[in-house]
Amino acid sequence: MKIYDVIIIGAGVVGTAIARELSRYELKTAVLEKEIEPAFGVSKSNSGIIHPGTQNHCNSLKGRLCVEGNKLMRGIAHELGVDFKEVGELIVVFNKKDIPRLIKLKEEAEKLGVPKIQIVGRGWLKEHEPNLSKKAIAALYAPTAGILSPYRLVYDMIENAQNNGVEVYAQQEVIQIKPSKIRGSKKQGYFEIITSSKRKFKTKYIINSAGLFADDISKLAGIDDFKIKPRKGEEFILDKKKEHITNHLLFPLPAKKSKGVLIIKTSAGNPMIGPTACDCVDKYDLSTTDAGLKKVLSSVKRMIPSISHKDIIAYFAGLRPAAGEDFIIRHEDKVPGFINVAGIQSPGLTAAPAIALMACAILRQQGVNLKKKKIFHKTREKTTHLFEMPFSHTEKIIKEDPDYGDIVCRCEMVSAKEIKEAIKRGAKTLDGIKFRTRAQAGRCHGSFCTCRILKILAENSKRPITQITKKGAGSEIVLEKRCND
Repeated sequence: MKIYDVIIIGAGVVGTAIARELSRYELKTAVLEKEIEPAFGVSKSNSGIIHPGTQNHCNSLKGRLCVEGNKLMRGIAHELGVDFKEVGELIVVFNKKDIPRLIKLKEEAEKLGVPKIQIVGRGWLKEHEPNLSKKAIAALYAPTAGILSPYRLVYDMIENAQNNGVEVYAQQEVIQIKPSKIRGSKKQGYFEIITSSKRKFKTKYIINSAGLFADDISKLAGIDDFKIKPRKGEEFILDKKKEHITNHLLFPLPAKKSKGVLIIKTSAGNPMIGPTACDCVDKYDLSTTDAGLKKVLSSVKRMIPSISHKDIIAYFAGLRPAAGEDFIIRHEDKVPGFINVAGIQSPGLTAAPAIALMACAILRQQGVNLKKKKIFHKTREKTTHLFEMPFSHTEKIIKEDPDYGDIVCRCEMVSAKEIKEAIKRGAKTLDGIKFRTRAQAGRCHGSFCTCRILKILAENSKRPITQITKKGAGSEIVLEKRCND
């Protein structure tokens, strides 16, 4: 059994950020993920907002890590070739009696160190957000808010971590954690981890970043003092024709449970509206509802009256791993060597780089020698996406490699070359292809390209087409029918 210094449980945005940060050091590090690919848990439903820190209490861990993460994310996106855009956010109000709340939000944000924030009036809004309702009278403007692709960030971080020596094991659901002390010593021993595939892993430290299942993992280690309560958010994707319906991220005044129903610019161009915020019990409930759609449309039409249900091309839901008001990031003294990183809901994407630094600081406090490697590959070659480049450059790369001219997904302008490269990088499923390339993410939802992608995936992974799935076992696309004569 190979012995690791650190094992991270969970390959979402937080787990992969920690993995990349630890890959700077001379440590044997591994990541265990229960799904077939990274980003298939909470992170797959992320809206891709890099928050500035305007909606968190100034004394909260969330707030501090959000502001720090906003600054760090720019550097990480540049190093990994992730397309980060600083678009700014507006928290909009429609009534004079709500302006004191804007002032309070501004004061809290300033205490956290959010830069360049200001309250803007009707004249500014009319000039900079022409589609905004005329009833909007003021807004808190935070220019440092941004957007990026949460999926591509996860894949680029884990790829970079692997390039620096981190080992990743997918389809390894942790079912048992057994701490063991060194015989005849008071020193900390090791953990033995057993997974659903009967594999065993041994490590001195565990970092639990298992998202919705972080409480279950914590319980396996003997810590049972918090509970993840899933909070469902339904969101709706608009046609790319509506890409410029807003110039900024638009927020209402925050509610108690969430930041409210938003109009979200995305790095892909398709605006999103939502999410709702409904506490539930089932950690697998990703259903959407008529009630959710009605609530979201009603809320966003107050800000942008021209938005219609006819603009919607896709419905989906995600679950936030809520565990109280703040993040839970701590070393568990009752179980030496076990670190919980739990309850990471919004602004978890933004905070991820700062959470990674905090996790490293906790390891250092516990006596781990974080000796930097002589060689750390902090950059990676930016992934080629035709939809991001001008036609003049597209013509050039097609001449160099004709596979770039073989367009598989017409809605999103994705070539056969990009799909093959995604497979080389680790895509095993249709969703893995979709998250990496955007093929199947357009208005036709893969009606045109799915069969072709199935064929490319089967050929390049050397698997029969009946083994190709949407998102793992149980989601096969083509079933083998056997007939008895």
